[in-house]
Amino acid sequence: MFLFGASVRIATFSLALVLTMAPGLSPAQGQAQTQLQRTKIGAGMHLIDTQLALTPEQRQIGLMWRKDLPVNEGMLFVFDQASVQCFWMRNTLTALTAAFVEDDGTIVNLADMKPQSDDSHCSIKPVRYVLEMNQGWFKKRGIAAGFKLTGQAFKP
Repeated sequence: MFLFGASVRIATFSLALVLTMAPGLSPAQGQAQTQLQRTKIGAGMHLIDTQLALTPEQRQIGLMWRKDLPVNEGMLFVFDQASVQCFWMRNTLTALTAAFVEDDGTIVNLADMKPQSDDSHCSIKPVRYVLEMNQGWFKKRGIAAGFKLTGQAFKP
C-alpha cells in the first residue's frame, strides 16, 4: 500500500511539473498580468497610459483574461528587432485594435480584432512595436496609418 501511495504522489508531482514546464503554460495561466512597467505615449493631444510587454512571457500573455481596459490605457508590445508581427486574441475578452508601429512612432497599419479569436492580424511591414487599445479608440480620435505617436519608447 505504501509503494502505491508513493507512486501516485510521484506521478502527480511529475504531471504537475510537466504541465508547469509545457510551452505556453505557466503557473499564472488564467490570470491577467496587471503589474507591468508603464510609460506614457502621446497621440496628438491624447495621452495614453501604456503598460509595457517587454519579455517573451509578457508578450505571450498580453491582455489575456482582462475583463476590461480603461479608456485611455493600452499595452505596448516591444520586440528586440523589427519583423512582421502577427497577433491573435486567444483568451482575450475585450475587442481591441492593434496599431503596428515603426521605431520612430509612425503607425504602419491598424487591425480591429475580435475577442477570443485565433484569427491572425499582421503588420504590413516589419515593426518593433504593437500598441493595443480598446477597439474604436483610434478611429474615434481620427488616428490612422501614417499618424506619428510620441514618447520615450520611440526613437527620434
